[in-house]
Amino acid sequence: MSLSRRSMVGLGVLGASVAVTGGVVLMRDNPAVRGILGDVTALRGYAGGEKMAFIQNPKTIDALKRFGLALDAERAGSVEMSRDPQLLATKPQFLWPSSSPLVELARRYSKILKDQVIFNSPIVIYSWTPFADGLVRAGLAKKSGAHYFIVDAKGLIEAVLARKAWKDLGAQDLYGTIRMISTDPNKSNSGFMFAGLAANLLVGDVVSESNLQTVLPTVVELFRGMGYKPDSSGKVFDDYIASGPGASPLVVGYENQLVEWIIADPDRWQRVVSAGGPAQPVAMYPTPTVYSAHPLLAIDPAANRLIDALTSPELQSIGWRDHGFRGPIGSIGADTDPLIRGRMPTQISAVSPMPDIDTMLKILQALA
Repeated sequence: MSLSRRSMVGLGVLGASVAVTGGVVLMRDNPAVRGILGDVTALRGYAGGEKMAFIQNPKTIDALKRFGLALDAERAGSVEMSRDPQLLATKPQFLWPSSSPLVELARRYSKILKDQVIFNSPIVIYSWTPFADGLVRAGLAKKSGAHYFIVDAKGLIEAVLARKAWKDLGAQDLYGTIRMISTDPNKSNSGFMFAGLAANLLVGDVVSESNLQTVLPTVVELFRGMGYKPDSSGKVFDDYIASGPGASPLVVGYENQLVEWIIADPDRWQRVVSAGGPAQPVAMYPTPTVYSAHPLLAIDPAANRLIDALTSPELQSIGWRDHGFRGPIGSIGADTDPLIRGRMPTQISAVSPMPDIDTMLKILQALA
């Protein structure tokens, strides 16, 4: 018995509908297709303050939407988000701290499904041209490139601990003692990283539990002498810019922060440069320094897709071009904005490993 023409047309339409439906279902597994179809998954978690501008960048938001993702990220200190019971009780789907050693710490408090370094940014010391020039005259720093400095980190720390006055270093035109400010190591990663670097420098090697006690009192003295320490790297940098050289002569931060500040408002930066004032912000690179990696930790399976998105060329380009974040292997982007050219080394040659997490926890306990 043969089918009527109408029946055959009906079956054809039904078959096409099934094929299209099946194709859409299968293609929804493709992140880019999910974004096109408007199927966006919102992910909730915590991120270090230095990455909030990147997360809130409209370019980042649009790019993630094309991957079918949206971020509900709350700022939190890297150490806090890794172990604070109150933060972890909110059941975040991802954590985005600013240090690889904190991945090990986070695993002790959360089930981490996957971790991947997204960005890198070396620890630097921000200062102002008169203070940087003073350190050059004292033999503790040298100018490198067009606009940045290399500083003898151990010598600088020893000068801070000795409460030396700037004039004692030959900088007769600078007032007061040499002071340095970092974030609270028990809350924020830049302070955490600098504490590890200071301990390494004072012991003359990578500090471990076996030799920590020989330098721990000195590390404690260094941080207690700083007085109040903010709980966020973003806040300490904002305070550095707002308060000026008198209040913030030496500030520990991330390399990308000044780059991001310059790119965010080119007209403002041009006014700073063209004014030719006596004090302009500069980055000083400790020798050695430590690399602050920015690993994304997926706690919920849905956050695995976020790692894929953030390591894509498009998101990596936004991270570099707009925010000064080096890629996962520590290199700078292929295209450099003319405003920041000459303000950062292409590669960081002198890098110290961080102490292991158990050693760092003992340092944090002493600094609490």
